[in-house]
Amino acid sequence: MLSYRHSFHAGNHADVVKHIVQSLILNSLKNKEKPFVYHDTHSGVGRYDLTHEWSEKTGEYKQGIGRIWGNTDIPQQVAEEIASYIESIETLNNSDTLRYYPGSPRVARAHLRPQDRMVLTELHPSDFPLLEQEFHRDRQVKIFKEDGFKRLKGSLPPAERRGLVLIDPPYELAREYRDVVTAISQSYKRWATGIYAIWYPVVNRYDIDDMIEGLEGLGIRKILQIELGVSPDTNERGMTASGMIVINPPWKLEQQMNAILPYLKDKIAPATGHFKVEWIVPE
Repeated sequence: MLSYRHSFHAGNHADVVKHIVQSLILNSLKNKEKPFVYHDTHSGVGRYDLTHEWSEKTGEYKQGIGRIWGNTDIPQQVAEEIASYIESIETLNNSDTLRYYPGSPRVARAHLRPQDRMVLTELHPSDFPLLEQEFHRDRQVKIFKEDGFKRLKGSLPPAERRGLVLIDPPYELAREYRDVVTAISQSYKRWATGIYAIWYPVVNRYDIDDMIEGLEGLGIRKILQIELGVSPDTNERGMTASGMIVINPPWKLEQQMNAILPYLKDKIAPATGHFKVEWIVPE
């Protein structure tokens, strides 16, 4: 359909969780000198102007990064864990004023070393040229105007044999939940040691349960689920929660998110929120 535009939602509570998890995984990969690859299946435009009329129309960032940005009361452990995430935002803003918010490609770029590289795919005809412009002449970045799942299938295994694949489709169609399971099935056969991070929105809990059931049926071990909810599940339209399903997570990720999520819940949804960190399939 290609009607989804992330500019309306950039910096919301879902982005905060997604990009914190992304940053923690990339930091873990940097513990070794060997190069890694970051592969993004649905890249968007790279950065988002929060003063744009689309962002201002929804104001979602005000209930997400806006609840955290500039806070001086962050517990020390949480502050240390999310420091690189916050730094990836700071690099786009020349002052303490929050104007620009990084999409996942910009978050990843802030974590890359000279020996690492990124593969970005974006099919939207309006977003692709903006993504190209964002990384113009960046030799560590390859950008493709292709279906993200097809490019992923053709790119594995990477020469580096280390890295992160971020999968975050817009889920405009119900079949996209099944497409994720298919993509993981195909990718894991080619690259079983890679880290795969699947973002999901909770609009209809049944879709998430079906996707998890599909992933469980693949026979893959080490699948961790991380979720932050801002309100109870409902039959009404709207996202009540979001999360990340991580295959082959770094060993510290469970502990890190158990420390971070209580703070995020208290800041973003103190009265109605919930969070969980649990194994879908343990090691």
